[in-house]
Amino acid sequence: MISLHHLKAGDTVITSYAGVEKPGKVLQVDHEEKKVLVTTDNDTNEFWYDLDNLYSIPLDEATLLRLQFHVDTAQSNSSSKLYVRGPFSVRIYENGNQPLLQLHYRDETRNLNAPITLNELQNHYHGMTNFHLE
Repeated sequence: MISLHHLKAGDTVITSYAGVEKPGKVLQVDHEEKKVLVTTDNDTNEFWYDLDNLYSIPLDEATLLRLQFHVDTAQSNSSSKLYVRGPFSVRIYENGNQPLLQLHYRDETRNLNAPITLNELQNHYHGMTNFHLE
């Protein structure tokens, strides 16, 4: 299950309906009803979902590569990997190192001590760049 306060319009989540899971994009969050409007199937279907039917996507290398980040081998080392997309970068440190993640954009750096999900990365990205990460 996903936390309602972590969701914003434009975030990517996994929807679950009748045992079928699909990725979707958040269109609207209704805090009173605790429901989320999500579009799936290439923006052709829109449905309201309860939080019990929404799941976060873990942030991993495959997810970053799908978002058009690339590994900067010159800046990566044995204790961390650096993923770059334009002026924005995500450094993922090996387990046991603090911080676990470092997000960097121009003159702002955020050190995170816990793993995050794709929608949380999208919210950090938007907060740092004023653009939405898709």
